[in-house]
Amino acid sequence: MTLSKLFNHEEFIARHIGPSDEERGQMLATVGAASLEALIDETVPADIRLKRPLELPPAQSEATALAALKAVAGRNVINKSFIGLGYHPVLTPTVILRNVLENPGWYTAYTPYQAEIAQGRLEALLNYQQMVIDLTGLEIANASLLDEATAAAEAMAMARRVSKAKSNQFFVDSRVLPQTLDVLRTRAKYFGFELVLGHPEEAGNAAYFGVLFQYPGEAGDLIDLTAPIASAKAQGAVAIVAADIMALVALKSPGEMGADVAVGNTQRFGVPMGFGGPHAAYFAFRDEMKRSAPGRIIGVSVDAKGKTALRMALQTREQHIRREKANSNICTSQVLLANMAGMYAVYHGPEGVKRIAARIHRLAAIFAQAVKAAGGTLVFDRFFDTVQVELANADAVYQAALQAGYNLRRVSANVLGVSFHEAATEDDLAALIGLFTGKDADLSALDAAAADAIPAGLKRTSAILTHPVFNSHHSEHEMLRYLKKLENRDLAMNHSMISLGSCTMKLNATSEMIPITWPEFANLHPFAPRDQVQGYLALIEGLQQQLMAITGFDAISMQPNSGAQGEYAGLLAISRYHEARGEGHRNVCLIPQSAHGTNPATAQMMNMQVVVVKCDENGNVDIADLKARAEQHSANLAALMITYPSTHGVFEAGIREICEIVHAHGGQVYMDGANLNAQVGVTRPADIGADVSHMNLHKTFCIPHGGGGPGMGPIGLKAHLAPFMANHVVAEVPGAQAGQSAVSAAPFGSASILPISYMYIAMMGAEGMKQATENALLNANYIARRLGEHYPVLYTGANGRVAHECIIDLRPLKAASGITEVDVAKRLMDYGFHAPTMSFPVPGTLMIEPTESESKAELDRFIDAMASIRREIDKVQNGTWPKDNNPLVNAPHSKADIVGEWDRPYSREEAFFPLPFVLENKFWPSVNRIDDVYGDRNLICSCPSTDSYL
Repeated sequence: MTLSKLFNHEEFIARHIGPSDEERGQMLATVGAASLEALIDETVPADIRLKRPLELPPAQSEATALAALKAVAGRNVINKSFIGLGYHPVLTPTVILRNVLENPGWYTAYTPYQAEIAQGRLEALLNYQQMVIDLTGLEIANASLLDEATAAAEAMAMARRVSKAKSNQFFVDSRVLPQTLDVLRTRAKYFGFELVLGHPEEAGNAAYFGVLFQYPGEAGDLIDLTAPIASAKAQGAVAIVAADIMALVALKSPGEMGADVAVGNTQRFGVPMGFGGPHAAYFAFRDEMKRSAPGRIIGVSVDAKGKTALRMALQTREQHIRREKANSNICTSQVLLANMAGMYAVYHGPEGVKRIAARIHRLAAIFAQAVKAAGGTLVFDRFFDTVQVELANADAVYQAALQAGYNLRRVSANVLGVSFHEAATEDDLAALIGLFTGKDADLSALDAAAADAIPAGLKRTSAILTHPVFNSHHSEHEMLRYLKKLENRDLAMNHSMISLGSCTMKLNATSEMIPITWPEFANLHPFAPRDQVQGYLALIEGLQQQLMAITGFDAISMQPNSGAQGEYAGLLAISRYHEARGEGHRNVCLIPQSAHGTNPATAQMMNMQVVVVKCDENGNVDIADLKARAEQHSANLAALMITYPSTHGVFEAGIREICEIVHAHGGQVYMDGANLNAQVGVTRPADIGADVSHMNLHKTFCIPHGGGGPGMGPIGLKAHLAPFMANHVVAEVPGAQAGQSAVSAAPFGSASILPISYMYIAMMGAEGMKQATENALLNANYIARRLGEHYPVLYTGANGRVAHECIIDLRPLKAASGITEVDVAKRLMDYGFHAPTMSFPVPGTLMIEPTESESKAELDRFIDAMASIRREIDKVQNGTWPKDNNPLVNAPHSKADIVGEWDRPYSREEAFFPLPFVLENKFWPSVNRIDDVYGDRNLICSCPSTDSYL
């Protein structure tokens, strides 16, 4: 064996792909394909096939790839950041770092749509909501949004929905964070809103539908917003306050000042800056607005035994139901980071966070005292953590600070800003005082002389974090055990496969995950000087090159920090392109019936007219109907939004013709990249005819779903659309055109999770990426063929093949037995599996995507479970079990069912251990089936008493 083979640089490919060569042969025999190549020929239309290898480097071993990325990371300079502007260094409790962020039991879980096996994560999110409710002084909070800027934009849109004011003007505090204003400008233009900037005192000067204030202001100044809020609300406006979460520990809450909505970032609660994200944005609001609020809300309900149980309430996936009438297009949130922020509050408790906030303010007050004592000039005397200083030698001080390892904010030619934070030390304070005053600091004397800089009327007097959960887990032992208790209630990918169609729950390899906690990636401010972030820029450019090779596009925008954000950014580029050509009237968006629900919701957010295109009986786009719609709207056609392979799980043979029809009528083709996992190395969206497409890095490219987020949705653009990608007002995006406003708060979105996708592609190489796609198609066809013996497979392609996912139809069984898709989904929990995607895109069905990472043994276990469930349905259908009392309608069976009397027509063994493999590795749902109707009728979105869980 040669030395090259002994080094086995391609070793990771086999680690990522589940089936072995021998197993692939067995699976090919089952599906009736002579070879993997033959299967691909029968599945993917010949006219879109990629005829050459991907232009990617060869695969690297895990060790080599990690070493290479470490060298890239080493090009970043980690100065101590005092820039502020919404991003601050933190001290992440290591018990949370190790047991949440670095724990696959937390980061590989899916969005908690199957609540019975997500009770741990749901409790953690309820803690987060309670934390936000306490700190904002409002009645309800959702379970996080993407970032502060987009949260403010969502609040603006909600304000228009609920305000009775007839005005289309939205007032924005001129003290707002610049990145927030940038995103507001983007959203407002296409909603048709007019932004009016001014000082808070001017908010009541006209009848605005909404007003947004910053608290503290971007310069750090503190203003009591009570009077401006009252003045604006008297005119019919909805009052929104964007507030620093750490400042709210010490300051009067927005709710106490009369605000209707509060938004902000929870990054300061233990989540590293990460060059801009991911971070959980908070969104709190008054009770009467709950049915108009965006995002996910965790609510308290009961299970079938009357036990307290948690679930997602109200608008769960409402965009898939209401489509273009949806409140927003939100799909991904920041669950993993919200869990970290909530656990930060649990670990520190009220006294701990008060001490941290007080320490931050004290550092700022002492610094301000030193500057004043030395004859310096403060821009503002009232502040929480940020001090701005007017200096004749501002540039010299700034440069000296850089040399000493400190990043300050350059506000203007003669003003510097210093924002103190949790990680700042007494040594940092002394060094900064020396830099600004030229004198050694006597910290004890300054401490004795410095007064608080928070006005008495703005100091918080109301209690925070009073619930027992925030007062019970302050020792590491208790915290560790609490985290483990919650983890044990959740089914994640460290237990079994999660076969969710369209969500691509594949391996999130450890070597891909390790770099995100490296200080070189975790501890950089998104607005740090560009010469300090060369490693990040090299990483981003490298990933862009990889993605361009994979998709065929000419440019990549990394800014969108979710798939739905990618949709928005893609349609935004299309609209800007039409406007630049004098065709801004083009506003019709064609969307097939089979599209993801976020597609029409996104089009609506861009103020486009949604025109639905029919699908034929085989689930494909009805090309005749598409032609008719395109001709009907030819003068105003802006775009077609299409998913490929289709949401029905097939490669439509007419995809090129579909694109050509749209182009012939002046429209652009937006390809939803949710199913890109079936294309990589086999075909490319840009070659097929797409002009722009988003790429779910949390699907195809291995960023884990994190229990519902984070995600990343960068877009690929053809050259003619590239000039219209999002830029950023604070930190320019390389390659973006000047003047194009942003879609996210940070210039590169959630940059700190990009190393995951970079590592995946580097370790797979060109051949590995193609093999991943081929095996994804094989696994799906194997599942479809074997399950087809028990359930109808709804759609197949021209040769009877499916793409990377398949849909099984339960509607005939429901008609014959009364058993529903919900019953099957809940019964799968008893077998130790998370259900496939339920009732989407077709009601009464299950959409199954096994991914390439699952072994044949795991696929067979899942198939055996589904076959066993089919036999159980037969027993209901033939009368062996009653329709209202059988293992399916009673599923899932929790630990509570072990004890007490058992009077059911099936045994406990049938309930708990329906197949032998279940006994070997039993997952116990912690609650029985949850009553969704009760939860919505009795809406409680805050933490119940502790004894409710007993």
